Amino acid sequence: MENTFEPKVVAFCCHYCAYSAADLAGSMRLEYSPNVRIVRLMCTGKVDTLHLLKAFEDGADAVFVAGCEEGSCHFQEGNLFARQKVIEAKKLLKEVGIEPERLEMYHIAASNSVLFAKAADEMTERAHKLGPNPLKTQGKSI
Repeated sequence: MENTFEPKVVAFCCHYCAYSAADLAGSMRLEYSPNVRIVRLMCTGKVDTLHLLKAFEDGADAVFVAGCEEGSCHFQEGNLFARQKVIEAKKLLKEVGIEPERLEMYHIAASNSVLFAKAADEMTERAHKLGPNPLKTQGKSI
C-alpha cells in the first residue's frame, strides 16, 4: 500500500522579511511545498512558546518560525526573542515525546525567496521522514 501521508506544516513569518520572501517566491513562481500554511506576524518576537505548542496540538506535523536575519530585525531584537521561544518549545516537545526536529527557526531576508522556498521544502521533507504528528495518531493533546 502506498503511503498517502501529506504533512501539515505551519510557518510563523515576520511581515517585513520572511513573509516578504514568501511573497517574492510566489511572484517569481518558485516552486515549494504546497503543504506550508503561513501565519503572518508583525514580528516573530510576538511568537510565544504556547503558539508553537498549540500548532502541534491542532495537528501540525512540523512548524517553523521565519524571521529577519540576525542583527536586522525591524523591531531590534524580536527575532532573537523568537529564537529563545523556539529553543524552549523544542525542550517541551522532547519532554512530552514529540521529536524536537519538528520545530525550527530560520532567519530569512526579504529578498531571499530561494531560502524561504528551501526552508518550506526542508520542513515538509522532515515531516515526511518523521511521519504524522504523534498527537494525531494517539488522539492526545499536549
